[in-house]
Amino acid sequence: MGDSDNVLFAKSMEFSRDTGRPSPRSGMTWSLYDAHGQRKYLTSKERAAFIRMAVRTGGPVGTFCSVMALTGARISEVLALTPERIDRANGAIVFETLKRRERGIFRAVPIPYELVELLYAVHNLKTAADDPERRGARLWRWSRPTAWKHVKSVMRLANIPDAQAMPKALRHAFGVEAVQDRIAITLVKKWLGHAKLQSTEIYATPLGREERRLAAHMWRGIRESFSPPLGETNPERP
Repeated sequence: MGDSDNVLFAKSMEFSRDTGRPSPRSGMTWSLYDAHGQRKYLTSKERAAFIRMAVRTGGPVGTFCSVMALTGARISEVLALTPERIDRANGAIVFETLKRRERGIFRAVPIPYELVELLYAVHNLKTAADDPERRGARLWRWSRPTAWKHVKSVMRLANIPDAQAMPKALRHAFGVEAVQDRIAITLVKKWLGHAKLQSTEIYATPLGREERRLAAHMWRGIRESFSPPLGETNPERP
C-alpha cells in the first residue's frame, strides 16, 4: 500500500481488486500493530530521541527528518515541499495532500519557529524568495528510496528498535502524541490530511499516559509482591 494512510492489515482481510484497499465488507479495522503485535509507532521518548539526533545530524538530512517528525506528513509530501511552502510569518508548513483523488488540496501544519529558522539557514530560503526558479524548486531533490534511507540512518543513530525504525512510524507517532496531548481529533485529522475521521481515530487506540495512570490504582496493594529478595538490587523501572 506504499505511503498511504493505511497501516498493515491482517492477512485474512479482504481487499478490493480495483484499489488494493480493504473492502468495507471485511469488517476489519485499521491497526497500529502488525500481525505479530508489534507497535508501528514511536513512543514519546523515541520520537524525542529521533528529533534530537536529526538536529545533531544537521544539513538537509537533519531538516528533512525534523520535518517528518514534527508534522506527521507523508514522505512524498515532504519531498514535494518548495521554499514558497514554508510560511515563516505563521510558523507553518503548507503541504499538498497527495493521497486524495483530486490535486490542489493544501493544509497548513504549525511547526516550532526554531525549525522554521533551521530551514531558512540550511536551505538559504531568504535568497530563494527573490529567485523565481528556486521558489518553486524542491527543497530535497532525493528519490523516495534515498529519503527512506536517510530516515532509517537517523533512526539507527537514535537507537530506535528495528520493528519501529521506518518513516511511517514518525507519522503514526505524531498522531498518537497529538491525541494523547488532547489535541482536538478534528484538528489532528486536518494536520494529517485524512479524508475521513475514522482514519484519525486509530491514534486513540494505543496505551496512553492517562490510561496507564488509571490502571496504576489497581496495583497499589500488590507492588510489594514484586520486591526482590534481600540483598538483590531492585531493577530500574522504565
